[in-house]
Amino acid sequence: MRFSILVVEDDADINRLLCTLLNKQGYRTESAFSGSEAKLLLSMQGYDLVVLDLMLPGMSGEELIKDIRSHSFVPVIVISAKTATKGKIETLKNGADDYITKPFDKEEVLARIEAQLRRYKDFSAAEQIVKPLVYQDLVLDIASRTAKVADKPMTLTSKEFELLVILVRSPGKVFTREDLYQAVWHERHAVEDNTINVHISNLRSKLSKNAPGQTYIETVWGIGFKMA
Repeated sequence: MRFSILVVEDDADINRLLCTLLNKQGYRTESAFSGSEAKLLLSMQGYDLVVLDLMLPGMSGEELIKDIRSHSFVPVIVISAKTATKGKIETLKNGADDYITKPFDKEEVLARIEAQLRRYKDFSAAEQIVKPLVYQDLVLDIASRTAKVADKPMTLTSKEFELLVILVRSPGKVFTREDLYQAVWHERHAVEDNTINVHISNLRSKLSKNAPGQTYIETVWGIGFKMA
């Protein structure tokens, strides 16, 4: 199997160097020279790994990581001239899988890419055998990221699907808004932020459209939400 890697680096020489290095190892590569170009390519096709600089025109590497993590588990390896420990930690917390500082050692880059691809391959294989989550007549297929209620397909955003997965996996548990926000957005929840309420409202609307009169998500006043 030939893995496909997206190299996001605005320095043409470094981009070319990385692609040449990876091509010699049998990987397929594609180049992007800005964050916005990378976002477009990622929306059009799938990759097995992303190699990413942080200081990019159009959209920063940090912003791109958050966008990727909103809908994908693809490994992201940052290669950056930013060396501050605090920045590295924040980047890893926001969804990067590994962080390499420039100037980089070619062999180290190859070893870390190989390690991430091995984990991703194992994860993908395991994901394929995960049984669907079922709650009443709601069925969530984790592998295909699809949902049905009353045997009718639902059109969900990536965030809506992830919220439902969290609730259905622990149907008896009450999740606070902070719990849900941190689990899905991987950020600390701001008290005044209405994000969770909006997404839960959208989920309820979509569920009731297919199964009118039936309640799936219950509000526990003053605390949060649980499956009804």
